[in-house]
Amino acid sequence: MRNRSVPTDTVLPHVVVQNLPAAIDWLAAAFGFVEHYRYGDNASGGAQMHFGDAYIMLHTARPGSVTPKQAGHRTQSLTIFVPDVDAHYRRASAAGAKMLEEVHETCYGERQYAAEDPDGHQWVFSQHASDLNPEDWGATLKK
Repeated sequence: MRNRSVPTDTVLPHVVVQNLPAAIDWLAAAFGFVEHYRYGDNASGGAQMHFGDAYIMLHTARPGSVTPKQAGHRTQSLTIFVPDVDAHYRRASAAGAKMLEEVHETCYGERQYAAEDPDGHQWVFSQHASDLNPEDWGATLKK
């Protein structure tokens, strides 16, 4: 389904983690990410993972970069589109993910939930529920 309110074009976020092997294992178990490659060592290296066509880069925390948990606050969230948000929620919940928002439908046509990983990153998992014109829910389109 296409939803004009929420495009799914690719952006490659770089996510800082405290323990690279533990983060890779946790993201695979809880959220279904698959490791594509790893480079460097566990103290200063990184990895690329993907969930379908959504890719992320993981980097080990080092001077000048910290995880949200180390910083004491979040600065962003990451949205990943999944084919079945309810099944994904059950998987993440069973793996012990901290739920920040239960599954719900938004005014802009998404069925989604939010969870936090052990490093404090907020993840939103979303499934298109309706194809809504942004003007239908109160957005102003710039033409």
